[in-house]
Amino acid sequence: MTDRAIKPDPTRSHARAGVLKRLRIFGGIKKLLPKSLFGRSLIIVVAPMVLLQSVLAFVFLERHWELVTQRMSEAVAREMAAVVALIEAYPQESDVQAIIDIASRNLSLRVSVLPEASLPTASSQPFFNLLDRTLAREINTAVKKPFWIDTVGDSTVIEARILLDDKVVRIFARRSQAYATNSHIFLVWMVGTSLVLLFIAVIFLRNQIRPIQRLAKAAERFGRGHSITDLDHSGAREVRQASHALVEMGERIERQVEQRTTMLAGVSHDLRTILTRFRLQLAMMEASEDSRALLEDVDDMEGMLNDYMAFASDNAQEATASADLDQLLGSLCEHANLQNVPCSYSIKGETQIDVRPNAFKRCLGNLVSNACRYGTLVEISAVHEDNVLTIIIDDNGPGIPEGAREDVFKPFFRLDEARNQDESGTGLGLAIARDIALAHGGEISLGDSPLGGLRAELTVPL
Repeated sequence: MTDRAIKPDPTRSHARAGVLKRLRIFGGIKKLLPKSLFGRSLIIVVAPMVLLQSVLAFVFLERHWELVTQRMSEAVAREMAAVVALIEAYPQESDVQAIIDIASRNLSLRVSVLPEASLPTASSQPFFNLLDRTLAREINTAVKKPFWIDTVGDSTVIEARILLDDKVVRIFARRSQAYATNSHIFLVWMVGTSLVLLFIAVIFLRNQIRPIQRLAKAAERFGRGHSITDLDHSGAREVRQASHALVEMGERIERQVEQRTTMLAGVSHDLRTILTRFRLQLAMMEASEDSRALLEDVDDMEGMLNDYMAFASDNAQEATASADLDQLLGSLCEHANLQNVPCSYSIKGETQIDVRPNAFKRCLGNLVSNACRYGTLVEISAVHEDNVLTIIIDDNGPGIPEGAREDVFKPFFRLDEARNQDESGTGLGLAIARDIALAHGGEISLGDSPLGGLRAELTVPL
């Protein structure tokens, strides 16, 4: 068996290149199209209108206007031919004057006879050369003599000179006699009505799009913990149905969260009662190594219970309020400094933010505590721009392997050498922080810090 090299098919390669080129063209056109619903709806209305008006304009200019101009030029050429024929048939001066009077009175033509035997040189190319070619063609067909026409000098009249044997007949006619001059009326009406219809379409489209925009904003507010019971149900029937469904869904979720929180509060109360009994019994016992170990276990159980409650409830019942970011970061840094971990912060932009204060403080507290526990230096930087708050927490600790940075946000996930592991052993610190960030419509991501440890970046839209 012999190996044969497979040669590429140039036809197939050319076809593939053509497909890729078309895809790039379509991709470029897609980038130019508007992204909003209002813009796309406006294109749906405007595009057929522009196409229809363009077709009508082309048909009018190509058919009607050209045909009417040809008929009018043909009539003027025949009148000129009749005048020239009469002057040739009756060359006497008195007859010529009578012909001139008849042409002026009945044909609206100013006629004069020049004692010349030659025509002027060709004039400059007129702007509307199509119309002048039509008139020249009709004069040549009707008169069948050497001629010269001028439509450049005076835009309101046409001058034609026709060469006879020993003289030149000079004829002036109004431009409106040879050309269709009412085309601009059609264009003005076409453009004017299009603008009026477009204005009406914009108003109606805006009124139809506004309820959808309110619905989207209400859904966004609900995701950040705001109430949407005051949502205005307006717009088309489908939009009103979606608004009612969103409000009902919000009420069901709030009732479910309230029931869960109430149940968890009852469970927490019962468990705390039992832990209190343990504490009392241990306090009545003689101090020993066993009692101290049991007391530490009770403390751990209470800490775990608090973390479980925080993770399950997520402070969902807390209302959104204004908070001072400077004061919040200052208290976190002060708490870190008390643990002998140098901590500094910087803020760029507005310091007043609208969040769930207690939940947001717990989210940042978990991130800062995690940095303080495994690092000896913590730096916090906050940027509030374009209604987006970004808080970056850097430390110089051991960090977290890149492959495990998403796993550490899972509840109860533990690493052998985990830096996200709580002292109580629950493994809920980062899980609670991300849960609170998501409740605010934000996100937490982990990366490498310039200090050599872990960088936690919290992004929250405000």
